[in-house]
Amino acid sequence: MLKPERISAAVYRAVLDMHVRLPRDVGTRLEECARTETGVGRRVLEHILRNVGLAGEQGLPMCQDTGLMWVFLQVGEELSLHGLKGSVSQGIAEAYRDGYFRASIVQDPLSRRLNTGTNLPAVFHLDLVPGRKLQIDLLAKGFGSENCSRTAMLQPTAERAEVIEAICAVMRQARGAPCPPVVLGVGLGGTMDYAALLSKRALTRSLADHHPDPYYAELERDACAAVNALGIGAGGLGGSCTALGVAIETSATHIAGMPLAVSVNCWADRRARIVLEEET
Repeated sequence: MLKPERISAAVYRAVLDMHVRLPRDVGTRLEECARTETGVGRRVLEHILRNVGLAGEQGLPMCQDTGLMWVFLQVGEELSLHGLKGSVSQGIAEAYRDGYFRASIVQDPLSRRLNTGTNLPAVFHLDLVPGRKLQIDLLAKGFGSENCSRTAMLQPTAERAEVIEAICAVMRQARGAPCPPVVLGVGLGGTMDYAALLSKRALTRSLADHHPDPYYAELERDACAAVNALGIGAGGLGGSCTALGVAIETSATHIAGMPLAVSVNCWADRRARIVLEEET
């Protein structure tokens, strides 16, 4: 049995930490960009790194928009548990309370828009997988970047250059709005809605974790280079560092289409992964 309190405690620790400390791979990439960038873009990156340092030292959130919590659960089919959604939600709510993180969720999207005060509900997705483990991937999705995310239904005859152009078009429209340098998650295939889910799942990967298929790994690199060649730069003020990375997730799709979705994440790439095994 995987006890609910163990799940809540793990989520609580992860959410507190992910808002004040960047993943190491993201921090390293920002430092690399700061060393190679010039002009205003370099100064923006230096200020970002200073902000990251202060957040970690003082236990303060890196950004005032502490995001909507996006949760992807991979549940082992042989795992014994109960109250999973409630346990995860409890850990999120308590971390937002104790971390003094801004509550950003409204209970109704149009007619009332009253703040729930707990940053709940989170957005949940679940997949059943073999085994006896639970993996929880968390994203704190700020909406300065989320508002720049897009989907497109490409023709089934589209070639790789058109896919790269569709990714670039998202950033060409967004410019500095999502606080670049960004991380781009790309979903390719499935249906319109599944491509969007794939694009979010792509954001849970480390920047060093490339697609296992060499064709798509090369496409990730080429798409990132094309985005950086746009010259948008850090803060949208020009430069060669617009994207820290591009991650692509793929799925089978219909013969008559090629759905593509791009989820944009700002430099504050707040993510966490928790893996729990059933107690013996």
